[in-house]
Amino acid sequence: MKYELTHGGDWAGFTLAHGRPPLDFSANISPLGVPPGVQEALREAAGQVDLYPDPLCRELRNALSEHEGVPVERILCGNGAADLIFRAALARRPCRALVTEPTFAEYETALQTVGCAVEYAMLQAENGFALDKGFLDAITPETDMVFLCEPNNPTGVTTAPALLTQILERCRETGALLVLDECFGDFLDAPEAHTRKADLAAFQNLLLLKAFTKLYAMAGVRLGYALCADTELLERMRRVGQPWAVSSLAQAAGAAALRETDYVRQVREMTAAERPWLLRQLTGLGLRVIPGEANYLLFQSPRSLTEPLARQGILLRNCGNYVGLDETWYRIAVRTRTDNQRLIQALEEVLR
Repeated sequence: MKYELTHGGDWAGFTLAHGRPPLDFSANISPLGVPPGVQEALREAAGQVDLYPDPLCRELRNALSEHEGVPVERILCGNGAADLIFRAALARRPCRALVTEPTFAEYETALQTVGCAVEYAMLQAENGFALDKGFLDAITPETDMVFLCEPNNPTGVTTAPALLTQILERCRETGALLVLDECFGDFLDAPEAHTRKADLAAFQNLLLLKAFTKLYAMAGVRLGYALCADTELLERMRRVGQPWAVSSLAQAAGAAALRETDYVRQVREMTAAERPWLLRQLTGLGLRVIPGEANYLLFQSPRSLTEPLARQGILLRNCGNYVGLDETWYRIAVRTRTDNQRLIQALEEVLR
């Protein structure tokens, strides 16, 4: 049986096909590896896997409450942000929802799982894939749910703060739940200036999603969390999922990760330096590059790149399965200077 995979990061399939693991630019994860404190916490937690994990994630939620400055009752943990996306759809069971395109595929998949009609707000390449005020008109009294990714995946583009506020207000007026995915927000140059945590108390219709996957290189651990002032919604989300969704290993790793402040500083400094360098190099090769703000860049190539780079041991994310994009678009993660130089050298050979 052949499986069609929606997302990047299929290192296992690459290894089977090419006989070696890839230099993986297809998954937007910290290239610095799992923080030492997280590795130690996982080793220690392994000694208690004979016990059921805490179904309420009490210790982790207390740590997140202090870290985020949000009351503990407004926090729900899940098996990655994807788990919480599906839980939100199952708890709310919207009839009609609005998503931007191109964007993360799991929003639409989760909505379709509950039989929801999905409407698209298409982001245009000629406008740099930026959201504009026309999005406000697409939010109608018939709209039950709105998904926004900030910064957006795969474009890396954020929405202007003033427009985000207008969207929040419009959703409150119409009764729509705004699900704001901030999983890549920590890679922004000024993450605290863009997050909408401060709006939670004023907007009961706001649900924020965050995850440990990208910043802490914990993709295999599967850990995310939701922030919302509507505690009844969070309780419904908890009930529609499996009872032990977050393993004891994940809970221990998450609590340890929140203490890794030096590691976070290093990742953010590296991203801030390497993203513009990579953008300049790609542009210098004659490629059309979207100036993203996160730890990845979207670009368009006149030539097919997947197989030629795979032969050099490099895995890219072809974006042909995103609504609104085609096979000429690629997304690459921002990695270390050594990794980035290897990618540019490989692209030079393919594109010359």
